[in-house]
Amino acid sequence: MGKLYLVPTPIGNLEDMTLRAIKVLKEVDVVLAEDTRTSGKLLKHFEIDTPLQSHHMHNEHKQVDGLVQKMKEGAIYALISDAGTPAISDPGFLLTRACVENDIEVECLPGPTAFVPALVNSGLPNDRFVFEGFLPIKKGRQTRLLELAEETRTMVFYESPHKLIKTLTHFGEYFGEDRAISVSRELTKLYEETVRGTIAELIAYFTTKAPKGEFVIVVGGKKS
Repeated sequence: MGKLYLVPTPIGNLEDMTLRAIKVLKEVDVVLAEDTRTSGKLLKHFEIDTPLQSHHMHNEHKQVDGLVQKMKEGAIYALISDAGTPAISDPGFLLTRACVENDIEVECLPGPTAFVPALVNSGLPNDRFVFEGFLPIKKGRQTRLLELAEETRTMVFYESPHKLIKTLTHFGEYFGEDRAISVSRELTKLYEETVRGTIAELIAYFTTKAPKGEFVIVVGGKKS
């Protein structure tokens, strides 16, 4: 019986790559990658010559059964995403679930993921929180926001730069513009930035300063 490793990769700073992650990627039979071009550069940097195979949201459904069969025959795979921990707003859940259902060993290495540093340095309560990832774009968005308006725990979201203002505006409408919020962008990279304040203040900030990079939004829960 083979095995599946879930291997986190740096979200920006290559120095965040762990020695264990490098070792595993060198030893497995194949590395499953969200984008082989992006991952190819990463593997080359760390002198890893393991074969790469494309595995992303558009082909994962078709590949799962075949990958499971190969692992049953003894193949050992590592799954990586473009950045961060696989299956956290990235491909990985379907294959992990299939492995578990077929009694194939799955091991997830600890490592980089964007929402943890954003949550910790937000200054908002982090003893209890909910991770929402990306909100629905259209269908279900209003329903989700209405539900989250009553959430008392700190909430964590991912957002792209061209949708940031729209999302912050929706937060102001459903949560109240005086709700505490922290927005982090380009974590671990040269232009890393975290801005804290109320929703109204951050809308004003990013209206005058065009959003660039990938964002993690941390919103305080409703006060009881």
